[in-house]
Amino acid sequence: MTLIWILSATILVSLISLVGIFTLGIKTKIFDRILVLLVGFAAGGLIGGAFLHLLPEAVQQCRCDFVFFYALVGFTTFFLMERYLYWRHCHNGVCDVHAFTYLNLIGDGVHNFTDGLIIAASFMTDLRLGIVTTLAVVFHEIPQEIGDFGILVYGGFSKSRALLFNFICALSAILGAVIGYALSSITVNFSLFLISFTAGGFIYIAASDLIPELHKQKDIKRANIAFITFILGLLFMLLVKIIG
Repeated sequence: MTLIWILSATILVSLISLVGIFTLGIKTKIFDRILVLLVGFAAGGLIGGAFLHLLPEAVQQCRCDFVFFYALVGFTTFFLMERYLYWRHCHNGVCDVHAFTYLNLIGDGVHNFTDGLIIAASFMTDLRLGIVTTLAVVFHEIPQEIGDFGILVYGGFSKSRALLFNFICALSAILGAVIGYALSSITVNFSLFLISFTAGGFIYIAASDLIPELHKQKDIKRANIAFITFILGLLFMLLVKIIG
């Protein structure tokens, strides 16, 4: 019965990745205007998610300096991956699909996998704790997935392709839940590393890829609005933390 609760919760969390479906009816010109705002929101969401959610959670689990070392490992690993992806997919500085889209998919996949581990561990501890944890993850994922969708489209994906890949990444939560259920004895230590690693990756994507894209906005009004959406992304993550 516990496994059924775990799988139901992670399937619900995975479906949130389809939130971008509400943009399919928006005209291309209008969507292009708001896309940079989604990127600003995504940058704030990633930074807020790393500093307000992931790192504090890892520190609470461990209370050791290894948390920040793992975050540095994540930051450096994403830097190396982007260099490799840029070399493979971009020629003469021109990219049909920017490397940071693939990085975001990797980071989001690892993050969702970790969510699955956490959900599994919470349900195995107590049913009520599992339900509360699932709700917390859901509220956290909504702004995250909106931002992820915006990143993929801004980076060169079509809307439909962005939805598909975002959903595939979200399914890693189910994989994480199953593994967490099967290997409950080592889940805590494993999730500690993944949480810190993902935080480092999110910081890298936001700071080195998304924020520089915001700086490229030549229209002062749009640039200022993009900064406001960045702040809104941070505030939304703060609100989720307070509510949770």
